[in-house]
Amino acid sequence: MSPDNANIARHLSLMAARQPHTAALKVPRGRTRAGDIDYLALTFAELDAEVAAWRGDLSARGVRRGDRVLVMVKPGLPLIAAVFALFGLGAVPVVIDPGMGLKSFLACVACSRPRVLLGIPLAQIVSRVFRKPFRGVEVRIRVSGSPTARIAAKSEIQNSKSEIVNSAAADPAAVLFTSGSTGAPKGVCYTHGMFAAQVELIRAAYDIQPGEIDLPMLPVFALFNPALGMTTIVPEIDPSRPANVDPEKILQAIRQEKVTSSFGSPTLWRKIAVHCHAHDITLPTMKRVLCAGAPVPPDLWQLMAPVLPHGTVHSPYGATEALPVSTISAPEVIAGPAIATSRGAGTCVGRVLPANEVKIIAITDGPIAALTDAHELPVGEIGEIIVRGLTVTREYDALPEATAAAKITGPADAVWHRMGDAGYLDAEGRLWFCGRKAERVETRDGTLYTEQIEPLFTSHPEVNRVALIGLGVRGRQREALVVEAVSKDSIFSSSDCRRFARELRIIALRHPHAAGIRLFYFHKKFPVDVRHNAKIHRLALARWAADDIGYESDPKR
Repeated sequence: MSPDNANIARHLSLMAARQPHTAALKVPRGRTRAGDIDYLALTFAELDAEVAAWRGDLSARGVRRGDRVLVMVKPGLPLIAAVFALFGLGAVPVVIDPGMGLKSFLACVACSRPRVLLGIPLAQIVSRVFRKPFRGVEVRIRVSGSPTARIAAKSEIQNSKSEIVNSAAADPAAVLFTSGSTGAPKGVCYTHGMFAAQVELIRAAYDIQPGEIDLPMLPVFALFNPALGMTTIVPEIDPSRPANVDPEKILQAIRQEKVTSSFGSPTLWRKIAVHCHAHDITLPTMKRVLCAGAPVPPDLWQLMAPVLPHGTVHSPYGATEALPVSTISAPEVIAGPAIATSRGAGTCVGRVLPANEVKIIAITDGPIAALTDAHELPVGEIGEIIVRGLTVTREYDALPEATAAAKITGPADAVWHRMGDAGYLDAEGRLWFCGRKAERVETRDGTLYTEQIEPLFTSHPEVNRVALIGLGVRGRQREALVVEAVSKDSIFSSSDCRRFARELRIIALRHPHAAGIRLFYFHKKFPVDVRHNAKIHRLALARWAADDIGYESDPKR
């Protein structure tokens, strides 16, 4: 393997040489008689050998350099071993969220045009039933449905190993699909150089050390750990239904394995934190929690503090197309931004990481071909967030129109990514997130942004969460608020809803930028993204509200 090889798979071999006997991966496979979680455990040396065996097996079955390989396996050993083996072969794994819905999933398959399907038996059946999206598949490789399945122990595999191919930084490494929270999911093209830059950026930003123990509650984040030298504890969680997680199972894993780090959405960590408070549980081994996927509510920072006596909550800001862009920690938020958020300033997402550059430009819904065509805004003014850096992807897979809409070309062929978010930079250089650009509400009196409106109403004891929506044509929209109550009893009758609406209207009147909100809708359960169970589908709520009954309230000032 050449010393200048940029193939991301080489990091696993380097860690196997550096710490061969350190645990690399632990996959739950049941309980012991004592009630402890029973894990299949592999050291870095063993995981490296497993990946090498996978490389040989996949090569023998016809996987070639440059092949698109649709990976449909369960989180655990097969997922990590297969993806690193594909990296090593120079093939391109295609990873699609399992819970986005069949129609969206099949559309993603058709767009990605895989030559190889690497999947569990159910995936193979799906490919036969829905033939059209899979019509380009020439090689089908069946993988065990067990998350602990190994192939390195099979004698016939031992002699079919292959070396890690040399890859340039610009060579394609993977296609990862977005969650599609405000539109159709899109395949994001990653290179080996981008993955390497992400590893170094994450390592430096959070002071991650080899030998730490991580419990990633989003399967794709487990793929960073072998390169970071961290032990991966596979959580007992259904990735297609993360909100249904049993907090006690997560907490047992953290305490039993002395986990030091974890990634999860605000929805998951709220559920875990509430359970900890109810049962007087603390997590003294935890050094850090990375909480992302949606803005972290001000009260969650406070809720997590006593749970982590020796640790800190961090919230990285970014997207599949650019991650991470900036980051902020609990002490920074609690020192001031949390109060500003509760008063309608938006959500502070911290300081831009040194490897990135962020600009705020005037909002437009059309493509911007060159940076010279964009109008940069001054400090404090809300606009569209754009970013460039080593981890910023250059294009979407086979979607030239989407690429044109999301990318801006700068000097020296630099690519700026349009985050699709509205925000601003403050006088201290911190970045503030005000909401998704597509979800802004444009009325005759001005523009409203979700993250400057919604936090105003969460202080109401009966509110679980709220969503700002716009009804009608942009520019002449009517602002409205959709409410998900803590208890269904709060919205049992129309009189309950009218009383609730009056109380929310009083809150709106306390804030000049929210004073125009007079119309309220009540929804039993908000539609949210599958990946994080945290991003509210506000555009779907607006479509629902157009045909539902709202409650208008305007008590005397």
